[in-house]
Amino acid sequence: MVNSTAHASEWTALSCDNTKVKIDYTKNNRPEKSKRLFVSKAVENEIIRVKRSLTNPKLAWMFENCFPNTLDTTVRYRRIDGKDDTVVYTGDIHAMWLRDSGAQVWPYIQLANDDPELKSMLAGVIRRQFKCIIIDPYANAFLDPYDPDPDHQWMSDNTAMKPELHERKWEIDSLCYPIRLAYQYWKETGDTSVFDEEWIQAIELILQTFKEQQRKHNWGPYKFQRKTERALDTLNNNGLGSPVKPVGLIASGFRPSDDATTLQFLIPSNFFAVSSLRKAAEILDSINKKSALANECTALAEEIETAIKKYAIYNHPEFGKIYAFEIDGFGNHLLMDDANVPSLLAMPYLGDVSINDPIYQNTRKFVWSDNNPYFFKGSAGEGIGGPHIGYDMVWPMSIMMKAFTSQDDEEIKTCIKMLLDTDAGTGFMHESFHKNDPENFTRAWFAWQNTLFGELILKLVNEGKLNLLNSVE
Repeated sequence: MVNSTAHASEWTALSCDNTKVKIDYTKNNRPEKSKRLFVSKAVENEIIRVKRSLTNPKLAWMFENCFPNTLDTTVRYRRIDGKDDTVVYTGDIHAMWLRDSGAQVWPYIQLANDDPELKSMLAGVIRRQFKCIIIDPYANAFLDPYDPDPDHQWMSDNTAMKPELHERKWEIDSLCYPIRLAYQYWKETGDTSVFDEEWIQAIELILQTFKEQQRKHNWGPYKFQRKTERALDTLNNNGLGSPVKPVGLIASGFRPSDDATTLQFLIPSNFFAVSSLRKAAEILDSINKKSALANECTALAEEIETAIKKYAIYNHPEFGKIYAFEIDGFGNHLLMDDANVPSLLAMPYLGDVSINDPIYQNTRKFVWSDNNPYFFKGSAGEGIGGPHIGYDMVWPMSIMMKAFTSQDDEEIKTCIKMLLDTDAGTGFMHESFHKNDPENFTRAWFAWQNTLFGELILKLVNEGKLNLLNSVE
């Protein structure tokens, strides 16, 4: 249900200051009911069900705060020309990232069949994402087309900016998350109505863009430069980025963190492209009967997968065979991981590799160690960060991904305990926190991390791990 009261002054930024709140586990820290942007009966019922099952009052409180955060504070659902259309803000930045929006609403898909309005909202996200790709497949973030006063913060960037864009950083995963979301929506609901001509147009552009960025014949049409004090906010070599040797992989100017790649063959994102292209092929074959287009997706997926196996595996002296984070096709390997998903750690979560893949397991041990230059361990917690925020800042997302990819209940329990202990008393997740001081954090309102925490707790409850959750002190 769209909350009409919340839309009374539609373009006033919703206040979501999660920095200073009084800790009272009997009262949630959600916006007042009249100010919630979208209310789902199915989500509210799920919150009640899970809260009743949890005996740890802080865990129950944080689940209630976090799980609906995307709906409460970031969703703008409309019916335009008889079709669902949903813009999802990332939180404190009023723009729609293809990655974030696809991840933010992901855990609600499992409830779509219990709530027609939630299902319509999700269909609207999928349709809006297809529209965004058609506007520009190289862009990562888009403005709300119905905002009368959009923030054109990056219009001066030296790239082919358009008025519909918030930012135009080329990131492979921006074209993968919409496929992942649409595929899961179809599998869960059986609704094929979203796979119309705009879907076909979007997937054709995705294929074209991926092939352009294989850079077999030239550098492709994309360039990006920005006047900035942050080295990772612009691309070198006249906006083309670092050199790559064409080996079948896709070059990515930027990472999921919105930081520039060091070596442009970003391996977690290439893995994500493989699984996404195969999902797209299944949709095209089963629903659209577009066998030629489906075969094109499958062939590209196989080419990328072959190149990953040939070029992206590094024999580490301590961990054995691991996946590199980035490579260039010339033989150079960057050995690290970044917290943002897709990451090396998160690959089984996205369905890109088997959790029992021995190379993945070696990689998992590597990234969660001091051999990873962006792994930080302190008195408050440990985890992976990245250059986006900098040294000693742990991203809760990495702790969640460790739990999502764990086969060890004690390890999962440790992760949950760490997440509970590093909210700085706010009841919410943050972008990052200092390894020795959780009250030193970034981004008080980051809906993806909040909803992801709710997704993790719900997954553990549904997998019968209540005893584990209720043993966390």
